[in-house]
Amino acid sequence: MQKIFFATPINLTPTCFKGNDRVTSYARRTCGDCTLCCKVMAIEALAKPANAWCPHCGPGRGCAIYPARPDECKSFACLWLVNDLLDERWKPSRAKLVLTTSEDGIEIRCDPGFPDAWRREPYTGDIRAWAVEGETNDMTVVVIAGRRIILVTADREFDLGSVGPDDRIVRELEGTRVVGATVVKARDS
Repeated sequence: MQKIFFATPINLTPTCFKGNDRVTSYARRTCGDCTLCCKVMAIEALAKPANAWCPHCGPGRGCAIYPARPDECKSFACLWLVNDLLDERWKPSRAKLVLTTSEDGIEIRCDPGFPDAWRREPYTGDIRAWAVEGETNDMTVVVIAGRRIILVTADREFDLGSVGPDDRIVRELEGTRVVGATVVKARDS
């Protein structure tokens, strides 16, 4: 069986892990000195590409246009802000990773200066555990390092290379286990 999922765009308002009711209120956690989302996320309203600092961001200090920032910035919250299952080690400025959700699962976006940050512990162990749970719950776990996307499954990694906004990732399944993954153009899916 084949299952298609969209590599992009992502839902900028994460809902948290499927089936998890342990959401923190925004009042309990704040960004503080963390500004990594201002680097790794694209901001359409500002024509800011992913993996480049927003021109309005003072890294480690915050947004110079905070009161007038775009709606997509106002509505964004990484998973560390909203999910209390992620401890202080997962704060993006410390982990060098920004976690978000998509319609299909979890996306781990690496700081381009630290493309292998996800391979360090405790991150890689947690990511593997999410991949195991994801196969059972039809949820994907992808790592985004620059333009490179890696689909992480319970058994292996599928390095899919550069995946564009018009591309789709097709997972080949045996039951719930992912046994293959390819990238196709949206019109071919």
